[in-house]
Amino acid sequence: MNKLALTAAASALAMTAAAHANDYYVSLSGGVSLLGDSDNEGAFDGDFTTGEGTTIPGGTVLPDGTDVGWETDFDTGYAVSGAIGKSYGAFRGEIEIAYQTNDVGTHTGVTAAGIALDGEDAGVLITGSPNLGVTVGDLVADGQGDLSNLFVMANVFYDFDTGGPLKPYIGAGVGVGFVDVDYSPSATPIIQDDATAFAYQGIAGLAYEVSPATDLFVAYRYRATTDVSVEADLFSADFDIENRASLVEAGLRFRF
Repeated sequence: MNKLALTAAASALAMTAAAHANDYYVSLSGGVSLLGDSDNEGAFDGDFTTGEGTTIPGGTVLPDGTDVGWETDFDTGYAVSGAIGKSYGAFRGEIEIAYQTNDVGTHTGVTAAGIALDGEDAGVLITGSPNLGVTVGDLVADGQGDLSNLFVMANVFYDFDTGGPLKPYIGAGVGVGFVDVDYSPSATPIIQDDATAFAYQGIAGLAYEVSPATDLFVAYRYRATTDVSVEADLFSADFDIENRASLVEAGLRFRF
């Protein structure tokens, strides 16, 4: 009787272990990041006195709170991520750490107080400066710098069971983005600042079961943060930077 009980208990433990085998997983992925254009909206933090422009005379005072901004577009960048998670039937939950970076392509459409500044001499941007012999538009068109993100995300997924090795899935996540903004056109540090923002993403992908413990997957992600609040370096102003990206990635998932 004791032997029978021990055998039954051992069988139950074995069945439990088998039922939970491969519930946990780690994943690694990499891909391209297509960061959307940013409409950088800001305002002077205190009265700003212009330098010498083309049509704007030096010494012109723009009062505290005057609007200032421009648009930035970005080159194609890259993203990498790693995650650890657990399956619950068709559902999965995971914690992900991801890094994403895009170089600045160019800046355009600089305005202050609703006045287009691209045709003004760049001296207008620096209090007390004479004419610099280059326009604001030409200065900012040289897109040096980048926008980089480190994300910590909590994600949930639903895996569709097709009865075969191919499994489509969808998912979503929320977390935090640690964002570094470097706008330095023509080696001029206009904004070099970092900030923390709420992050969110939506995901759609397709996994292929290479082996009982390994999946190969490809996916599309839309990942973004709320507007990133940063301070300018060249003059005293605060800005909100848009931070929204489409990503195409491929990776491996290892179950254990």
